[in-house]
Order: sequence, then structure tokens, then C-alpha cells
Amino acid sequence: MIEKLTTRAIALLKQLIETQSFSSEEGPTAAHIEQWFVEQDVPFNRTRHNVWATNNHFDESKQTLLLNSHHDTVKPNNGYTKDPFKAIVEDGKLYGLGSNDAGGCLVSLLATFAYFYNKKGLNYNIVIVASAEEESSGDNGLNSMLSVIPKVDVAIVGEPTLMNLAVAEKGLVVFDAVVKGTPSHAAHPNNDNAIYKSIPVLEWFKNYTFDKKSEALGEVKLTVTQINAGKQHNAVPADVKMVVDVRVNDKYSNQDIVDILQKEAPCDSITPRSIKLNSSSIPIDHPLVIAGVEIGRSTYGSPTLSDQAVLSCPSLKLGPGDSTRSHSADEFIYLNEIEEGIKIYIELLEKVL
Repeated sequence: MIEKLTTRAIALLKQLIETQSFSSEEGPTAAHIEQWFVEQDVPFNRTRHNVWATNNHFDESKQTLLLNSHHDTVKPNNGYTKDPFKAIVEDGKLYGLGSNDAGGCLVSLLATFAYFYNKKGLNYNIVIVASAEEESSGDNGLNSMLSVIPKVDVAIVGEPTLMNLAVAEKGLVVFDAVVKGTPSHAAHPNNDNAIYKSIPVLEWFKNYTFDKKSEALGEVKLTVTQINAGKQHNAVPADVKMVVDVRVNDKYSNQDIVDILQKEAPCDSITPRSIKLNSSSIPIDHPLVIAGVEIGRSTYGSPTLSDQAVLSCPSLKLGPGDSTRSHSADEFIYLNEIEEGIKIYIELLEKVL
């Protein structure tokens, strides 16, 4: 059965690769996933571009485990030497946009769901969501599904982790910061030049550290990623605009970070774009983590963001593939990673379900 599910999973992944599915444009890939459910004889639901289903013997008296991964992709970068929309197999690698992030995870979780779909007497219900808009943190992705699907008590989010257990994940707050000055003609004296005033502000951001360090996620990481000022060579601008990217560990809420920077940052204003992408984690003594360690998987804290950020329940990030390949040119996943991923997902859940 596992061999058949693996073959079908890889066939679906090839279809997904060859179907454009940028964030908010996932309709055609959602249709492929719907057809996959039809072929497995599994009833399903579709909400916008999110496709979801529950196990056959769903019991409202039991807790519910969410299996989730996404079928949207980023746009291919200019470094591709292969057609990003063609599923190419070479030397055991399946190339194509979204193969690693997160198509391999998605089809592996779908196969796992199908394996457990008809089993009776499970300790947990299972709901699977093939979600949209993960790459854009959009409003119509997994976050929009939490009021639609049954209440979730714990989750496995499929992202490439080399099938190791990401027991925590950093959150994200992006800030727009402004340093103000006095605009003037470049030929005249000006002791209130916003560009010069921004130099100590940049130094402050460069050197600032947050006090609380996480065992799993380390320190909060603050990085100035964009800066913009001026329109022409002979005019001193009125302000300098900066974008500040803050990766938040599990010792702070996103609101904590906002409060700290708005109090301490030496700029004229610093405004968060959103505070919804929080850090996430699962207790190290949760049965899912214990089971994963028992079958030889290691634990770590992940610096990259996923749909875990919209979940309030304990969640584990776990999937085939390697995060370092995500968003890269000539993205690929090894076929044996998918095969291994399905086997490990099943072995893990058999210990818990």
C-alpha cells in the first residue's frame, strides 16, 4: 500500500510542478488535488483554493490532528537553467518550481492521510488541509480555514526539514521606520540632514540585542533590509525610510517586540506592518516529539517562517526536502526523500494514532 501511495504521490507532484500556482492563483493546482482525492475515493471539501478532508471515522469526542502543507509557490528567479514548470527527473532528483517547497511535503502528507483514512479506533481525528497563499502570508490561506475545519488540537506542518523535528519556529514582524530631517537645497548649509541623522540610527539597529534568549530558537534577530531616501542629487530629503525585519523567538510575543522598539528605537517613528505571524512551538514532551525522537529524528529550532505562524495550538514542522533549496534556482527534491518522508510520517503517526 505504501509503495502505491508513493507512486501516486510522485505523479501528483509532477502535475503540481507543471501547473503554475503563484500565491492567490492556485485554482488549477487545487483542481489537481481535488482529482487526487476523487481517485482515492475520499470525500473532500474546497474553500477558495484550499482543499481539505477529514478521516472516515471522525469522532467529535476525540482531539484532532491537523496535517497541513501548501500548494502555492513563489515566482521563479532568473537563475533557472531548467524550465521551472517542467517536472524533470535526473539522477534521482525531481526538478521543478515548488518541488521542494513544499510540493514534496504536501504529496507525502496526502499519502499519509490516505494511509490512515479508513483506519478505525484512532486516538486522534485527522484533518488535512492543502492550503493556499502560504508564500504571501495571504488572507485566504490556512489562517482563513481555522474557522471552517474542525477545531485543531495539534498540527504537523509540512515544510522541508530533512524529516527532522522543528519543535519551534521564529515569528516575524516587519517594521517601517522613519528618520526625519529638514529638506533643503544641497548647496545651502543644513545641520538637520535626515540621511546623516540616520547613521546613528542604523548603528543602533545593528548593535541592538533583545535580552531573552530561547533554548530552541536562540536570540531575536533584527535586520535592516531596505533603506530609501531622496529623489534627486541637489535636494536634501525630508526623511529616510527604513524597513526592519525582526525574527522573533518564543520568549517574546510580537506585541512585546512592537512595544520595545516603539519605546527604545531612536527614530521618529517605527510602525509594524502586521503582528499576526507569531513564533510557534510544541512541548518537547509532547507525544509527537517523543515518538519522533524514538524513531531517530533529531530536534531543532527553525529560523524560517511557515503556516505554523497562524496556529495557536502546539505544532511541529516536519517534511522531506531541504530548506536551503527553497526559492533557489533549479529547485529540486530527491525522489527517495519523498519515499522516506511517507514512511517516516506513517511510522511517527502509528506511534501516536
